[in-house]
Amino acid sequence: MRRSPKWIFMVAAAIVLGGVALLVKGVIGSDGAAATFLTGDSSAQASPSPTGPSPEQLARIARAKKVRALDAALKKYAATVPEFSVAVLDAKTGETYAYRGDEKFETASVVKVQVLACLLLNAQDAGRAVTSSEDSRAKLMIRNSDNNATTSLFNQLGKAAGIQRCDKRLGLAQTTVAGSWGLTRTTVKDQVKLLSQLAAEDSPLSAKSRAYAHTLMSTVAEDQDWGVPAAAKAGEEATVKNGWLSRSTENGLWIINSVGRITGDDVDVSIAVLSHGHKTMPAGITVVQKAATMTRTYLKY
Repeated sequence: MRRSPKWIFMVAAAIVLGGVALLVKGVIGSDGAAATFLTGDSSAQASPSPTGPSPEQLARIARAKKVRALDAALKKYAATVPEFSVAVLDAKTGETYAYRGDEKFETASVVKVQVLACLLLNAQDAGRAVTSSEDSRAKLMIRNSDNNATTSLFNQLGKAAGIQRCDKRLGLAQTTVAGSWGLTRTTVKDQVKLLSQLAAEDSPLSAKSRAYAHTLMSTVAEDQDWGVPAAAKAGEEATVKNGWLSRSTENGLWIINSVGRITGDDVDVSIAVLSHGHKTMPAGITVVQKAATMTRTYLKY
């Protein structure tokens, strides 16, 4: 009698073991016995896990969170006090934060920083240092906020048109200089830009001019050392120029402004706070200092 031939059937099934696809092969003979073995299938390897956000993306996310928190805090505070705006330019990151940054305010005496910058630009253009007379008036203007010294320099530099030309060179696009210099209108964005031009290496102002401005703004009279310096920590240096004016057109309410820079081992920021409508000068100073310190609390510079 003829024997039936042994037929061998190959069957295969894919299973997953420990995250790796394996091919199960079986050999089945006529006697029904089966033998199996496993082989790895390299084509079915699992995809690698995503790497996640980059350090830059994480930094942007963290920054956005801080900005939202500061926006909310300032908005809440603004509902309880007269109108103000505030801006911070961080030289280390190049980032600018601004709350109501495009709102225009009258400068009062913070315009004296613009007059000083223009004086230094004009001296540079003439290829000379400031004269002894200019130096004397500049020191009175910045350290003591002397109005007569300011008016003298303002007139010498070409009055409103002359200062405006300097502002253009310094990139101040939102500032309009007035014939009565204290009524010049500006924004906090322009003010921190001006402050940065007093420090940046690529500024139109020379290193010598920048050092001169820094010396004056870091040695103001003791009774004028308020505003931006309130946000400085122990061991840090602050420069400042403040402005204050009881405005007759606002029923004697006060304009209170402060612009300056804070530097230290881990910080280099320019800050500007502009405000008006205060019943008293001390009340306005409180608002300006609170706004400046809040930026540090939330932005954590």
